[in-house]
Amino acid sequence: MRDSLLIKAAFSEKTERPPVWMMRQAGRFMPQYWEIKNKYSFLEMCKTPEIAADVTMLPVDLLGIDAAILFSDILVTGEAMGGDLSFTQNIGPKFANPVRTQKDIDNLEVNCIDKLQYVADAIKVIQQRLNGSIPLIGFAGAPFTVMSYLVEGGSSKDFKLTKLMLHNEPEMAHALLSKIATVTADYLNLQIAAGVNAVQIFDSWAQALAWDDYKEFSHRYIAEIISKLNRKDIPVISFCKGSSVFAPLMAEAKPDVISIDWNVDLLDIKKRLPQGVAVQGNLDPHILYADKKVIKERIYRLFDRMKGENGFIFNLGHGIMPDIPFDNVKYAVEVIKEFKY
Repeated sequence: MRDSLLIKAAFSEKTERPPVWMMRQAGRFMPQYWEIKNKYSFLEMCKTPEIAADVTMLPVDLLGIDAAILFSDILVTGEAMGGDLSFTQNIGPKFANPVRTQKDIDNLEVNCIDKLQYVADAIKVIQQRLNGSIPLIGFAGAPFTVMSYLVEGGSSKDFKLTKLMLHNEPEMAHALLSKIATVTADYLNLQIAAGVNAVQIFDSWAQALAWDDYKEFSHRYIAEIISKLNRKDIPVISFCKGSSVFAPLMAEAKPDVISIDWNVDLLDIKKRLPQGVAVQGNLDPHILYADKKVIKERIYRLFDRMKGENGFIFNLGHGIMPDIPFDNVKYAVEVIKEFKY
């Protein structure tokens, strides 16, 4: 895997073209995903290694992508710690026992990695199917993002309860984040031991935070996690919504790659990062709704901008939306794979 496009680009080595994978590439925009999803609940899909492998392989087989990403969810760590997690269609994830008091935090388990063995089992099945063809990316949710779901009890538009805890009860917030960070580092090391070739940390809701709060309540825990990873030959990708603002700080946590949202010029941000930190991104996923000539023009515009830069992985600024036409995603991958510097 060390010679694959993705791993070389992640370690800022020269590649003949940018590697491509897309966040949420094994998702709801594919009819084949729904054929599986209509038979099982979302958590059943995550927790049954053969089914998780089936879904992981869909974009590999149907799109010819340069990396697979494990099919799972960022909230499995919260569930393993004691969260009562469920997913409801059109509503999303819910924790029936939200974490709002010191007692709730004390009740959360830290030695719970054995409950996530199903993820390691899925990784082994996926790697058998990939058979060395392309790398497999593992992932976990960042502590602040997982915390927000635990505290709010589900998705939130304003993160009011989470921010109240940060501001009124910072010691409680740090106690909770510290527990999540410990579990997250153990969980990513479990994935590495099971055979993933790279890992990504998703801080999906970081953009809700002010700079000082991001530094205190998110960045420091991501830095702690990265420092604990068994990362020999395993690149670490750090992603957050808000990376166009936070990227220089994110680099201080020492990831190999920073995944950038679409609100910034990619070359400009790369030049502001330390030497040897690769970038991933940063096409606005809404471009994939557009006409094919627009898709091609925007991809080439990004590639022209990044010409001559080592350490560039093509991705979207965030995940594929469920109603993006599959043909448009397939076309985008073909355009990228035909490109040569």
